Amino acid sequence: MTRDRTFLGILLMLSFSCVAPMGDAVVKLLGPLVPVAIFVFYRFVLQAAFLTPFALMSKQRLRPTRRQLGLILLRTLFHIVGIGGMFMALRYLPLADAVAIAFVMPFLQLLLGKYFLNETVGKHRLLACCVGFCGTLLVIQPSFVSVGLAALWPLLVAVAFALFILVGRQIAQEMDPIDIQMCSGWMATALLLPLLLIGQKLGFEGVSFVIPEGKVLWLLLLAGVLGTLAHLLMTWSLRFAPSTTLAPLTYVEIPITTIVGFIVFGDLPNGLAALGIVITVVAGLYIVFRERAIHRAAQ
Repeated sequence: MTRDRTFLGILLMLSFSCVAPMGDAVVKLLGPLVPVAIFVFYRFVLQAAFLTPFALMSKQRLRPTRRQLGLILLRTLFHIVGIGGMFMALRYLPLADAVAIAFVMPFLQLLLGKYFLNETVGKHRLLACCVGFCGTLLVIQPSFVSVGLAALWPLLVAVAFALFILVGRQIAQEMDPIDIQMCSGWMATALLLPLLLIGQKLGFEGVSFVIPEGKVLWLLLLAGVLGTLAHLLMTWSLRFAPSTTLAPLTYVEIPITTIVGFIVFGDLPNGLAALGIVITVVAGLYIVFRERAIHRAAQ
């Protein structure tokens, strides 16, 4: 078992929060170009293809137990739902809005870590998480009335990824993250390919096997690289720190997403949203410096 190294876990989660928005921007660019089933399929195909050589070069032999394979499969199912839901959310909502609405996830993650993993949730982390969540509410621009049912897609993403992280924590200290992600990629490919072939046979629109070309191919490759890197960083972070510690830090993704959304799509939050961004950043930085002080004191 790898001993928790909290500050390293924090740094890895912050890195995830920087990489993930760039991947989301690429996904939003793909929204009008490919159906969701095609995107999700190639996202996992590329993940498996990218990581298999690294897994094979590893000195450790990959021999997962039945329990580990079951957890990876469950994690993969949640991952499929989360990626598909985010693709649909970004198709209908601005980048920052979709991510902001999905940020009920850290709050769910905090509760799941407390009640299912028996992790300690101190009053400082709980308070910082609540403050960050309040800031998230300020960032949300469109109401559910104005965006309609499309606003439910980020909520599905939040639930799926909260469960994804919960399951990931169970095996993060038992297997190498590259091995976990590689297995997940091949599992998802094996699950989705028959569905696409059946959809093609039955003539279902948007559910068929196609080979991407040109701009779509390059965007899919970029989305695969960024998505795989982001989730590797997340998996590594969970290997070194409890999910309840990392939950408030994921709020840093909101201001990064806002910056990326402005650069790529020209979206800029108003004054109320800017206030919310400041609140979430302050809450996240508070946790970073507090955990760093505790780590130094323990040494």
